[in-house]
Amino acid sequence: MAIARTPNTVIDCPDPGQLATFYGKLLDFDVKVDEDNSWADIRSGDWPPISFQQVDAYRPPQWPGQEHPQQMHLDVEVDDLDAAEGPTIELGATKHDDQPNPASFRVFLDPAGHPFCLCAA
Repeated sequence: MAIARTPNTVIDCPDPGQLATFYGKLLDFDVKVDEDNSWADIRSGDWPPISFQQVDAYRPPQWPGQEHPQQMHLDVEVDDLDAAEGPTIELGATKHDDQPNPASFRVFLDPAGHPFCLCAA
């Protein structure tokens, strides 16, 4: 018997509403932001939510450097890496200069500086 259930990924950031809106649009998930913008969730159907919490004095991870390690990141599948790149940047992502395997995946930074990858399906 499980001790716990329904895991939820929580991502630290300076502006939960902004980051939830970014990922909500990227994934076409519903966005819910608390009134004080200290917490936000994105959800879709049966998928577990992804949550965002406000952290004072937030310092973004540095990738691939390890002075401030990424600790976690999201990989999201896309049908066409080239076609997905432009709309992802338009949402507020930044394409990282270091691209270890751009034919298979592309590394971006979300608006709070977290690395995430668009991965070829």
